[in-house]
Amino acid sequence: MRWERRSRRGDVIDARGGGMRPRGGLPVGRAGAGGAVGIVGLIVYLLVSQLGGGGTTGTFGVDSGFPSDAPAARDAQGIPAAQDPERDLRDFSAYVFSNVQDSWEQIFAASNRGYERAQVVLYRDAVSTGCGSASSAVGPFYCPADQRVYLDLSFYADMERQLGAGGDFAWAYVIAHEVGHHVQNELGTSREVRGLQSENPDDANELSVRLELQADCYSGIWAKTVYDAGDLERGDIREAVGASEAVGDDRLQGNAGGRVNPDSFTHGTSEQRARWFNEGRASGDPAACDTFSAEEL
Repeated sequence: MRWERRSRRGDVIDARGGGMRPRGGLPVGRAGAGGAVGIVGLIVYLLVSQLGGGGTTGTFGVDSGFPSDAPAARDAQGIPAAQDPERDLRDFSAYVFSNVQDSWEQIFAASNRGYERAQVVLYRDAVSTGCGSASSAVGPFYCPADQRVYLDLSFYADMERQLGAGGDFAWAYVIAHEVGHHVQNELGTSREVRGLQSENPDDANELSVRLELQADCYSGIWAKTVYDAGDLERGDIREAVGASEAVGDDRLQGNAGGRVNPDSFTHGTSEQRARWFNEGRASGDPAACDTFSAEEL
């Protein structure tokens, strides 16, 4: 993917140099429809649950009902560019995040809707958020309570090493997926799903799957904007599709060494995740991402 060292001012909070450390609160990792993908956290959860571990209720979603104890953004400390070993990945992540939001700002404007931009927090090891405290083991996630996406840049290497999903556009897919959760928050979809889950607990997992697949579809919409701008390079889409397949519930459960249990799925199968990403990429139309009306996922 062709990109530049630029991002929208105010979009990025770089806390890798300190600040924004855990200050108590509930740990991120409880079930909740307003949450996001925490891929490494899911692998850990699957290993624990299938080996008879503790009583975690859900995988890695975060919920806006958690107490808000996130330190102010002014406490964040970045790393000087000349001393930053992750400078290229940092700048690429910031560019992608702003570019995804620019696209959604335009899509909302075309429908005469306002779009409130999210922020991305880059951190190391652990962070305190509006949804509680989290470690980098959770993986990338979105917190609706403070409207921020949280990224530990070390996850880029984890994707390739643990999931076999390397490449810059695989990483861009992850960022676009998390922004997709913010879009759902802006549209009120996440709130509606949480209400339905509360009213119908038996349907909670299926509703979560539909929410996640919609975020995959939204990430595909952004991929189309990059293609239309002529900024995709050979192999980029293959990387994104490979990443979406790598985080399917069936593949993760199988890789964890246990039985694949469709009743426990919360994010969708590899085939479903890739298919909905491609649906968004083919159509470029948010209306095509109505996973809640689809009879077959």
